[in-house]
Amino acid sequence: MPNASSWSASSPLLLLWEDSSGTRIFLSLLYAVLAISGTLSNVMVIYLVFSFKKLQTTSNAFIVNGCAADLSVCALWMPQEAVLGLLPPNSSSLRSAEYRLLRGGLLGLGLTVSLASHLLVAFNRYVLITKLPSVYQALYQRRHTGCMIGLSWALTLLLVPLLPGLWTPGSA
Repeated sequence: MPNASSWSASSPLLLLWEDSSGTRIFLSLLYAVLAISGTLSNVMVIYLVFSFKKLQTTSNAFIVNGCAADLSVCALWMPQEAVLGLLPPNSSSLRSAEYRLLRGGLLGLGLTVSLASHLLVAFNRYVLITKLPSVYQALYQRRHTGCMIGLSWALTLLLVPLLPGLWTPGSA
């Protein structure tokens, strides 16, 4: 594994720096297991919230938003990493600037929206605990909740291009 000074934003994948093929295979299998279990559990949460009227609350709307963000990581990003870890380190497809940008963008989008969803859940709990019920009801109407969720995705789409290491000198 290279030292920290040789690591750069243009490095294709940390997993590919592993010299041992056994380690790379193990990490690829780990990515695959996490991708499958994460995808299934997030889909199950979304299904349950949409299936039962009693679960369709404001807090659960933010949790479903987080699950959707997690799906972009578990169902779209992790399987690619699992496959890429099995490819030879000098594979030309791994060096493509556009492909690195897509992978980084997917990861950045999923993680940033997930963090925004956690922030929305925390703020929701704060308002519920510290404010009057009338204030909570006024703030968390269905329309306002939808706007908050939409804003979390819109702001993330604006912020993802600013993530460090996403853009490399040759990919802009």
